[in-house]
Amino acid sequence: MTMADVLSTDPNEPPGISPEPDILLDGWSNSRPKPPWVVDAEMNGHTIDWSNFVDLHRKFGNESREPGGNRTPKTGRSKPSDLQEPAVPGSVPPLREPGTAKYVDIGALLDGSGLESLKPVVLKRNDGCRLFYAGQVNNVFGDPESGKTWVCLAAVVEALHAGLRSLIIDLDHNGAVATIARLVALGAPEVALRDQTRFRYIEPEDHLELLEVVGDMGIWEPTVAVVDSIGELLPLFGFNSNSADDFTSVHTRVLKPLARSGACVLAVDHLAKGQDSRTQGPGGTAAKRRAIGGVSMRVKVKEPFTPGKGGSAYLSVNKDRHGGLRQHCPTGDPEPSAGLFVLYAFTDGILEWEVKAPDGTSAPADAVPSDDLAAIAALDPPPATVEDARQRLGWQKQRAGRALKAWREKGASVPGSRSGGTEPGTADE
Repeated sequence: MTMADVLSTDPNEPPGISPEPDILLDGWSNSRPKPPWVVDAEMNGHTIDWSNFVDLHRKFGNESREPGGNRTPKTGRSKPSDLQEPAVPGSVPPLREPGTAKYVDIGALLDGSGLESLKPVVLKRNDGCRLFYAGQVNNVFGDPESGKTWVCLAAVVEALHAGLRSLIIDLDHNGAVATIARLVALGAPEVALRDQTRFRYIEPEDHLELLEVVGDMGIWEPTVAVVDSIGELLPLFGFNSNSADDFTSVHTRVLKPLARSGACVLAVDHLAKGQDSRTQGPGGTAAKRRAIGGVSMRVKVKEPFTPGKGGSAYLSVNKDRHGGLRQHCPTGDPEPSAGLFVLYAFTDGILEWEVKAPDGTSAPADAVPSDDLAAIAALDPPPATVEDARQRLGWQKQRAGRALKAWREKGASVPGSRSGGTEPGTADE
């Protein structure tokens, strides 16, 4: 059930079971400010059936907004992790009307076009293919200053030029001034940026305000919703970035409801520092990758993004749940190239962007750390195979393989072979 389902346009319609004044959503009453969506609904002559949210309040009503806008915890709870259910409509699984079937109507799928595979519809490449899925959580990750945010802002500008709506949730302290300056430089129409029915930007002060925004989006229905970044999202709730349960909880409360609104959710994230983890994807729990419903895109800088000079970044597909992008990428690589994002800089601060289709080249591999090379060199006897190195060092196979390959390319030899580093049994006669 969306917010539209609990709003009645008939002022004479009974509102259902009306809770006591102090059992309203998240503890709001006539003496406390109401969420924006409540105010908007009442101003437009709607009545609200609160009965669906009474139980949620009893689980979630231990924090409230005092007059003046500051969030203060009530007694008995000391941290947001104690919260069991969010009280913002749209951030919980849809509530069903009595008598409504809970199973998917397969007949409707077979009769319509519901069996067509999902296709990416956001951020057009120069060959016409698009990169990200609407109605899904997409991930954009990479090292700092690799171009992740530039890619997301390009998607925002594309949507605004098409007359669609975009949302930016800034948790990464980019700031409104810097963000809007970038959008203007990229060519975002200023009339759209000024219009809150077309574009919205917010830096939530806490997790409760963020949940209000999520509830608003169930009605506003943005085409693109940027969440920058996941690294700041979990701490906002007092959660641990390495906990699968914590990430799943936040994903259910924030990212998934945004996707349910129909938005192409672009969640910005960072790479892990460890060599073993970097090859897998974003830092933190592996649940991040499992939860991706669209594309997980790795961004790796080619030319540093420099004011007045532009820059570029390799894009590669770390995961594509539906295969709609991967089918338009080169084969033979577990992380195929999705293209090259290029930012062109012109005079007067004007920027233009382009996503070039793959041309057969891919992002170069990260340099092997000197400590990994030293660890391989220190093995006595030297490792004969990747599996030998992996077992003796306790590394993952990818890390051991990259380090062993780099060590051999530096002129080291393999036991049982001649100089040049061929595998045992393959030495020249």
